Amino acid sequence: MSNYKTVFFTLGVLQVVLGLAMIIPVIIQFIYNELDSSFISSGIITIIFGILFFLSNLDHDKKLNLPQAFLLTALSWLSIALFGSLPFMFSDLDLNLTDAFFESMSGITTTGSTVIINLDIAPKSILFWRAILQWLGGIGIIVMAITLMPIMNVGGMQLFKISSNDTAEKILPKSKEISIRLIVIYSILTFSCALFYKIFGMNIFDSLTHSMTTIATGGFSNYNESIGHFDSVLIETTSMTFILLGSIPFIAYIKFLNGDRNIFFSDTQIKTFFKVILFSIIILFLYLTLLNKSFLEISVRSIAFNVVSILTGTGYVTKDFDQWGNFPLIFFLILMFIGGCAGSTACGIKIFRIQLLYHFLSNQLKKIIYPRGIFVIKYDKNNIDDKFMSSVISFIFLYIVIFFLLTAILSLTGLDFITSISGAATSISNVGPGLGEIIGPNGNFSSLENSSKWALSMGMILGRLELFAILVLFIPSFWRKF
Repeated sequence: MSNYKTVFFTLGVLQVVLGLAMIIPVIIQFIYNELDSSFISSGIITIIFGILFFLSNLDHDKKLNLPQAFLLTALSWLSIALFGSLPFMFSDLDLNLTDAFFESMSGITTTGSTVIINLDIAPKSILFWRAILQWLGGIGIIVMAITLMPIMNVGGMQLFKISSNDTAEKILPKSKEISIRLIVIYSILTFSCALFYKIFGMNIFDSLTHSMTTIATGGFSNYNESIGHFDSVLIETTSMTFILLGSIPFIAYIKFLNGDRNIFFSDTQIKTFFKVILFSIIILFLYLTLLNKSFLEISVRSIAFNVVSILTGTGYVTKDFDQWGNFPLIFFLILMFIGGCAGSTACGIKIFRIQLLYHFLSNQLKKIIYPRGIFVIKYDKNNIDDKFMSSVISFIFLYIVIFFLLTAILSLTGLDFITSISGAATSISNVGPGLGEIIGPNGNFSSLENSSKWALSMGMILGRLELFAILVLFIPSFWRKF
């Protein structure tokens, strides 16, 4: 049992931090004359549980082995989603456990799907709490992706391992210092985004909440029409800019600060990420102008915004792209799967895995033509061995299998094909809106069956924690290591 003490001690600390974060919406309640007991009672409950975990495990050994890292990762996100749902249940929205947990899980995993029917009249404190959850989820996944996932060897994330013995990463400080720097960079980007939002027309409240969900590529908005509510070129441009800044590897910022001034132009993943965006915009523009719509009906601004939003898993919308025809819907579904860069707040399979899969398939074709040839897969000047490649391919295969399983589960609840397939994609890829009339850009998830919401919630955490970090807990041999 002593092996669990480090896990529960850390969980206790996280619970206390979450409880203290609930004080902030209380300030919002005072400002907007919404004061009730929802956040105060939620904060007290959360802090009490956190202190109990904290005090009962003070004699932990202060070390975290590999099984503990997996267990801590899963339990921390689940516990934050559970306790983060309390304000939703205690609020005037009167959400039941299923809806409150769904909203909280959607927030902490930066998915952006919502069950709140009318955001325009929702309590300001609740809107702010949703933004806080996404902001915490964004920085949480960045720190975890850079410090924990590489040592957990999850789906090829070991490629980004930070080690003092790794000559490619000698310019980097140690993990604790990296975590502090990441939080500072993340906070600076958030406040910078809020400043530009304010300058370009948002009020203070909207600028703060939208900046938190923008840099986290979460997509929660205060309005039913999302960013489209503001109908502003400057606000949409600001949104796209900071979504992109949140979707590139945050380790690149640290490398830049440590002297590598060309990192944003030399990093293979970043370059491919922007190429995907550019080609996607061009493809959709050509389709909509030449094959479907007249030039006057199409806005490069709306195409660019929705491409960036869907690819990065942000989920903000400005136009109802459901009306663009069938091809754009399929194209957006593909973008949902691709996602942004590893080590960022973005979701999906990730650019680097798509790159490695391309190199692997290319090499397989070459081996057919030249059976005796030796072809080495390289990525960003690193040799990729078979064991590493197996990890990446396994991840992509499992990603697709879980996607189809989720689609099947959703269809069993009576949902139509488009809603089922896009719901599964948007949950496992942590995007937010789906496709179709029910969960599309102008809909939400409130009308779904409770079983569908629980299935989608599971898809959210599986996608956010790179699948294996959750699934490994269901293997009996894992528990024998404790």
